[in-house]
Amino acid sequence: MDESKKLTKKTLDRGFWLAFCASALWGISGTVLQVVAKNLDIPAMWFIATRTTVAGVILLVVGLIVLPSKDFFAVFKNKKDLLTLLCFSIFGLLANMFTFFHAIKTGNSSTATILQYLSPLFIMIGAIIFTKKKTSRIDVISFALALVGVVLMITRGDIGHLSIPFISVLWGIGSGITAALYITIPQKLISKYHGILITGWGMLLAGIISNFFSPIWVNPPKMTTTSILGIGTVILIGTVLAFLIMVISTKYTTAAIVSITDAVQPFTTLVLSIIFLHYSVNLPEIIGAVIVVLAIYVLNRYDTN
Repeated sequence: MDESKKLTKKTLDRGFWLAFCASALWGISGTVLQVVAKNLDIPAMWFIATRTTVAGVILLVVGLIVLPSKDFFAVFKNKKDLLTLLCFSIFGLLANMFTFFHAIKTGNSSTATILQYLSPLFIMIGAIIFTKKKTSRIDVISFALALVGVVLMITRGDIGHLSIPFISVLWGIGSGITAALYITIPQKLISKYHGILITGWGMLLAGIISNFFSPIWVNPPKMTTTSILGIGTVILIGTVLAFLIMVISTKYTTAAIVSITDAVQPFTTLVLSIIFLHYSVNLPEIIGAVIVVLAIYVLNRYDTN
């Protein structure tokens, strides 16, 4: 969407609620993923291979239907763009799904989602390290707030004791870093081609790579009604539908408004975990989650350097 065009309040509201719904669906997916990762006997690589392969095929079919056919294979005609796509697929999509899965498996979906939500902070740190970006006051405030919030969440107010295993914290930080790569690597490709096609090809390539390690047709786990519903929800609702709605939302609103709705995801996961997974939460943990969301909001909203 050309943000230079005048947007009416009705259009902005439509875009906001679409982005809100997409973030809520990602939050629902995070909660369901905890059931898949912790309660069901589903191998991580088999699940990721299935998720990326199915989601990639569906997104590409949608892209083939709604976009000009000449654009479908366009990214493969440029070697540099193809290399970028492979990096996005491996270091963004595949690595993020792997680390996020294990962050939930070893800990819980609420904390894992919050740690992954720190991705804008890692983008900022990367910009400071690799592009010599000047550190602003907003950068420092956001970093300090996020650090306080995360400490409150993983200790639940008891500084001398972690509420989740340390390995889960590491997996969670890894998911935040890989989410930052997931966001930054494909930016030029998405602006040059189309988000549906780039994500679709990225997913499919991640699925092909995953199948080398864990082919989905070799020794698949025993499927139950619960596992089928869980895996289906993560793939169809939390991956395909959420992404398509988010893409549509960008046609009606601004990037700044879309970034605000990102906060819906961790809070949706937290609330659903409390209601359906009987996740016990205390006041310091709630305060910590609020502080983290506030820190990322401040960084997204006011850091213009």
